[in-house]
Amino acid sequence: MQYYFAPMEGVTGAVYRRIHHAFFPGIDKYFMPFITPTTTGRLTPRQLRDVAPAENAGVPAVPQLLTRTAADFIWCANALFDMGYGEVNLNLGCPSGTVTAKGKGAGFLADPDGLDRFLDAVFAACRGRISIKTRLGLRDPAEFARLLEIYNRYPVAELTIHPRVRQDFYKGRVREADFAAALPCCRMPVCYNGDVVREADARDVARRYPAVQAVMIGRGLIADPSLVTRLTGGPRADGRTLAAFHDALYAAYCAAFGDRRIAMLRMKEIWFYHLNLFRDSEKHGKAIKKSRTADEYERAAAAVFRDLAVLDEPVPAWFRPA
Repeated sequence: MQYYFAPMEGVTGAVYRRIHHAFFPGIDKYFMPFITPTTTGRLTPRQLRDVAPAENAGVPAVPQLLTRTAADFIWCANALFDMGYGEVNLNLGCPSGTVTAKGKGAGFLADPDGLDRFLDAVFAACRGRISIKTRLGLRDPAEFARLLEIYNRYPVAELTIHPRVRQDFYKGRVREADFAAALPCCRMPVCYNGDVVREADARDVARRYPAVQAVMIGRGLIADPSLVTRLTGGPRADGRTLAAFHDALYAAYCAAFGDRRIAMLRMKEIWFYHLNLFRDSEKHGKAIKKSRTADEYERAAAAVFRDLAVLDEPVPAWFRPA
């Protein structure tokens, strides 16, 4: 089984990818937060900072594009291939209202004929491997039969399926029965994505779906950064390792942003998930959340590693797939 780190806007940028990869081996691919190609035919300075090969040296990173315009995908994908990337991923899964209202992300799934034309143009003109991340449809998983018929006509390098429709967002249980029914009809390698937050979840996917070649994990890896390391035979991160990871990541953010307060704000996003690793972390978590200055933040974060024990089986309190 291969293991992928799902993209999360504002968290899994180049700095995070580099530091995580240095501390926790086992990830086969880090998918970048999506790029929306501009009509100028050039990457913006902000986009370049995240995809620049120097910023991702040694990291198996895969750029992801969000667009419904074939010409924009083509120029951007080919620019990324020219940088040395071997694969570019098309995002057809983002359920955000601001994205789907423009017919992008999961919104593109509502226009299968348009998607077919898009893929026909893209695969004819791009110079490297193209993978796709998709949902089962916009409103009804029955839509996936038509979508898969389209995907199967093209040399899709890999199809990552999040077994929900756009209307589900990330709520409720994933639609396992619909995924299981579609899997035998997929002509390309398939990656499973959705509600994998613990070791048992990943092992259960491998047991239920032996045809699946990869699992993509998002929030579960931010919450438990050594999760894949353990799945691939490595050790669970102890308090000392987690503290060293935190300190290296915080220092790298301080250097990248040139501002300790901005680095603190970025770290707070990670702590929302990360606190589940520690026993009785509620009081310490409040101190981190309420910290207003970098000095306050540094003291609050240090107290977590000094005072709290690392749980053997973290309980992700933030995960409630009702």
